[in-house]
This record gives sequence, C-alpha cells and structure tokens, in this order.
Amino acid sequence: MNTTQDKPLKRIHLAAHFPGVNNTTVWSAPEAGSHIEFSSFAHFARTAERARFDFLFLAEGLRLREQGGHIYDLDVVGRPDTFTVLAALAAVTEHLGLTGTINSTFNEPYEVARQFASLDHLSGGRAAWNVVTSWDAFTGENFRRGGFLPQDERYSRAREFLATANELFDSWHGDEIVADQETGTFLRDAGAGAFVHQGRHFDIQGRFNVPRSPQGRPVVFQAGDSEEGREFAAADADAIFSRYATLEEGRAFYTDVKRRLARHGRTRDQLLILPAATFVLGDTDAEAEELSREVRRRQVSGATAIKHLEFVWNRDLSAYDPDGPLPDIDPDPGEHTVARGRAQVRMYRDPPATAREWRERAAANKWSIRDLVIETGNRQAFVGSPATVAATINDFVQADAADGFILVPHITPGGLDTFADTVVPLLQERGVFRTEYEGTTLRDHLGLTRPDAEATADRVAS
Repeated sequence: MNTTQDKPLKRIHLAAHFPGVNNTTVWSAPEAGSHIEFSSFAHFARTAERARFDFLFLAEGLRLREQGGHIYDLDVVGRPDTFTVLAALAAVTEHLGLTGTINSTFNEPYEVARQFASLDHLSGGRAAWNVVTSWDAFTGENFRRGGFLPQDERYSRAREFLATANELFDSWHGDEIVADQETGTFLRDAGAGAFVHQGRHFDIQGRFNVPRSPQGRPVVFQAGDSEEGREFAAADADAIFSRYATLEEGRAFYTDVKRRLARHGRTRDQLLILPAATFVLGDTDAEAEELSREVRRRQVSGATAIKHLEFVWNRDLSAYDPDGPLPDIDPDPGEHTVARGRAQVRMYRDPPATAREWRERAAANKWSIRDLVIETGNRQAFVGSPATVAATINDFVQADAADGFILVPHITPGGLDTFADTVVPLLQERGVFRTEYEGTTLRDHLGLTRPDAEATADRVAS
C-alpha cells in the first residue's frame, strides 16, 4: 500500500496498556508475573519508556465481576488503585506519560481534579485522564449512591464533570505564586483558586488547593464508541480509543470522529484516534501465526469458553462439554443475571439471533464450543514478523485508520519487551517514530497545545 504520495508521513503514536481484569492476559503462562506487585508495573513502564512510547495506560475495575453468583476467577481479578500506581511510577520514569481511567459516575469533580493536578505536578507534566462512565447497577452497589444512570444521563453527568474539573484546574492561571523571600510575598493574587460552579449535576464553590500544574490540565482520553461517546470526544477529549481492528472499519471510524470536530470549533489535529491492539511476534510470519493460535488457545481454556457462552445464553452451561457442540436450547430472554458487571453482555443485543448465527458457523466449520469462542472472540490485531507488524502499523496510520496504537500484550510484565526491541527500531528507521523524546510533557509527546486558563475563565464567565 502506498499512502504517502500526496501527503507527508505522519508520526506514529504508541502507548502501552498494562493488561488485567480480562482473560486476554495469559496469567497461567510460566513467564507471567504478578498483576499487583509494583515490580511488574515498574518493569512494564521502563520498557515502554525505553521504547520512547508516549504513555502507559491503566484500565479500571471497580468491582470483581461475577458469574452465577461467584467471582469470575478466570479473569485476572482486581485492580489496585490507579492514582497510587501512577504516582509510584512517576518516581521511576522521566518521560513516559501516565494515563489512568477514572470514573465520572461515582466520583466528585473536586476530588478527581485534585488527584490529577497532584499527579501532573509529581510527574513533571505527564498525567492523563481517561474519562469513563459506569453502565450498571451492579457496579454501583459498591458506592454510596448505588444504582446507575441511563446512557444519556451518564454522558450528561460526564460532560459536566469534565467541565467542572476544568474550571477547577483553571482556577489557577499559573502566575500567582511569587515566593519572594526578601519581601515575604508568596502569592501575587489572593483570589487564586476561587471557583463557583452551579449546574444540573454539581453545585460547588470554594478554593481549589493545587496550583496550576505543568500541563495546565491533564490530557483527556475518552473510550465511548456510541453516538454520545463520539460526540463527547469530539467536543472535549484530546484522544479517543477505538476498538476497530480492520483497515476499513478503522478508516470509517476515523473519518466519522474527525469530521465532528469542526462543529465544536476544533481542528483535526486536536483529537488523536488510538485503537487498542494486541500482537504476536515471531521470527517469520508463519511462526507468528502458529504462536498466535497457541496464545488464543491459552487465553480460552475450556472453562473460559463455557463462561463466555453463558454471556449470550444467560444460563448455567457448566454441564456442557467445551469440546462438544453448542447447546441446542435457546438463550434465556430475561435480564442478564448470570454474568454481572461484564460489558461483553451488551455486545449481544439479540441473543437468540447470535445463538442461531453461532450454531450455523459452528456446524459449517465443525467447531466445538471452545473453537467457536476462540474464533469469534480472541484475535490478535497484529501477527507476523517484526518487519510485517511494523509495516502494517505504518499502513494503518498513513491511511488515516488511526493516529497510533495502544498495545496490549498478553503477558505481564514482559510481554512488551520483544516489541520494544524489534518493531520499534524498524518504525524509527522508516522515520515515523521518534528516536528520542523531544519534549518534557505528555502534551509535547502527543503534539497537543497547553490549554489557556484565561480563555476558559472568559468562556465560563460569559
């Protein structure tokens, strides 16, 4: 594919997702390590920084998911507190961005703004916030309000949450601290940090107690793929995650989201599109394909296959043989009560239709339950030799199917090492990925400007 004849080469953005809270991670592999000990996080972050990645990303797990009333222990269970991990990583890295997923449904703007402003100070300007919402009452049971919000309400609250946090960040302009030891003057402006917000979801006023941080505000990420999520990202985010793995789907998503920016007064370069991507590398393409098949079978044990099928059937299928045929009974049409807290159940809007389609595919291909789950749910985005993977990543970016990728290895913490040592040098040779960091903040790495506090204050006042 020749994508560079009519335009200059785009620079590729790369990030690393520390895996967990899913069975994509092969926790049972001999080479796998802990998912909670700091040494694992430190190893992963240092590898990403050695490879000159833009940032490290942590997802969020607010409740242990359940299946049939029991903890879904086939996942890598749990998730340590995001801010604790990122603050610790700030001390063992110098350039790598530190991105955390923090929920807007069960938190408060003042608390979250204070935590991110503190992280941005501690890291020298490397903090980023993936703004998410919670979709189910099951997760809400862990919090004092309980319950959950309908989708339109979730995004309404999220938009106001982010706007309120920005008002808090911008309550300091950055020039208030004088700290003149001779005159004894510390603050130039005695009104620094004052804020008032009155809105539908939040009614707060006071003084924000963290001075303006190196980036002004953390970089904002958004992960929604719905109509509301895309519009939220186009209006307010600096980057949006994408789940699309094919070139055609990626280009369609890219085109749709980028075209929305103009109506919010923004330009195309003000929002990056970064799909998540798994990968398997081998010395040759054939070896990588064989390794990929092995990884997929390790990710989907017989027990995992049955549990996955229960997402759709909404029934206890533990009596079925994972190496046998699919159930001939139909899914339970009731509310999802078997799998709780799992976003996957929302992927199957019409369980009976999904069951029919899966039975037809299984029969045509002579697939067992486990075969079907492997083929429909666990595919690596990039499989091949380092040269093949480097070329494919570059093709996606130059074809405007992405601005870069968030890589998700299947082994923790060493699963990123081979990519850093073999694929990254090839991208550097192509001139599409940095050989050294060229700035000090995450906004520098991503090519984003520092927000103007005074401009925000003017908009709020008007």
